[in-house]
Amino acid sequence: MAKEVQESVTEARDKYRSILHDEDADNIHWRHGAPPTYDDVNNLFEEGRTTVWPEGSLEEKVQNAIKSWEMELSHKTRLQDFRTINPDKFKLIVNGREGLSAEEALELGSYNALLKSSVPEQFKYYKAEEESFESSHDVFRSAFPRGFAWEVIGVYSPPPLITYKFRHWGFFEGPFKGHAPTGEMVEFYGLGILKVDETLKAEEVEIYYDPSELFAGLLKGPEISEKDDSSNASAAAAAHQCPVVH
Repeated sequence: MAKEVQESVTEARDKYRSILHDEDADNIHWRHGAPPTYDDVNNLFEEGRTTVWPEGSLEEKVQNAIKSWEMELSHKTRLQDFRTINPDKFKLIVNGREGLSAEEALELGSYNALLKSSVPEQFKYYKAEEESFESSHDVFRSAFPRGFAWEVIGVYSPPPLITYKFRHWGFFEGPFKGHAPTGEMVEFYGLGILKVDETLKAEEVEIYYDPSELFAGLLKGPEISEKDDSSNASAAAAAHQCPVVH
């Protein structure tokens, strides 16, 4: 997920997303006018990760590759500027649903792509079909103001078909859909399958996880008024002017 919440739009070196500093960065169409920075979520990641993978290991390479792909999906507006995928072949498959093309994933955004659901309306915690790219990022940036960190737990097969386990976590410190924050950690685990070509660009990303692990933490807080919820979300959006991160 998709996605770690919070970036400011200023240039800075990022040790987990080297393509942020592409020589051609000035010609890239950035969603918010300039490359994002990930200082807050990088701090959260470094404080909370379970393993520091050796430099150059397959685990480190997969971890950084997924972080870089999520960065491009959240912050670039043209597929021709992507460095992490093969746009002509790319598919994003979540929990066995029909795969999304690169264009479809870019239009939806990482949160809506990962949280689409076919369950009956009354059981939907989050209605992806009612959220835009921007609103979906605002919702989770508000809930996780320090970011929503992501790490690789293990890698079980090498390229070209890489299988890995991941963990996603953050601290619920802002409102979510009418629920007050608890300040507690919210986390979930999942499995991924990454198919890459000979240049290690992604052709398919498959993700399997249980969304209820995420929503169990986000719906734990007491209900609050819609006014309080929206005002906090607006404040978060105004403060950062851009979406969510890994």
